[in-house]
Amino acid sequence: MKNLVQFLHLRKGHKILDLPCGKGRHAVFLNELGFKTTGADLSANSIQYAKRFENADLKFVIHDMRDPLSHQYDAIFNLFTSFGYFNQEETNSKVLMNFKNALLEDGHIVIDFLNLKKVINDLVPYQHFTKKGIDFTIRKKVSEKFIIKEIDVKFDNETKHYVEQVQALDLSVMKTLAQQAGLQIQHVFGDHALNPFDELNSDRLILIMQ
Repeated sequence: MKNLVQFLHLRKGHKILDLPCGKGRHAVFLNELGFKTTGADLSANSIQYAKRFENADLKFVIHDMRDPLSHQYDAIFNLFTSFGYFNQEETNSKVLMNFKNALLEDGHIVIDFLNLKKVINDLVPYQHFTKKGIDFTIRKKVSEKFIIKEIDVKFDNETKHYVEQVQALDLSVMKTLAQQAGLQIQHVFGDHALNPFDELNSDRLILIMQ
């Protein structure tokens, strides 16, 4: 977070939106750095938990990123692969358009996504392990449009099944989405230290848009 705010030349008092914010970990830290921070998330449970940290310059609200935002910000952070969880590709452009419309003059959008090619190259299709008496079976695959992870959790002879999926978006697709939303990708980084992006080796795909 320090690397990002320094790179973007954000100053104390600037307004930052963390969306989605989960239970507020990054929003709280941004506020501690001196920024007027809003954390937003679709999960009512997460927002209820995060509200315990609120103060005059830190607020948490329930919000679906597919809906327009009612305030404007100097920076909008979308972190740790919180993009592309939609069934329809056009929703991605809609989300970016909502972000763009919520930017103050000279504001920036930060999208922190996975590096698709490295994920595919490093993908482990099957894992089974036991942790604290709980059996986990994890299956991963890449379809034409999605990276899909299925998780079976077995405890006390009861098994629960979970499915996570995210769209298989690479840099070229993200460029197209940004263009459709009227945004420009100004910088592309490959990790949280903001090193240059390498399609084969970078852990992340971090985009700075304006």
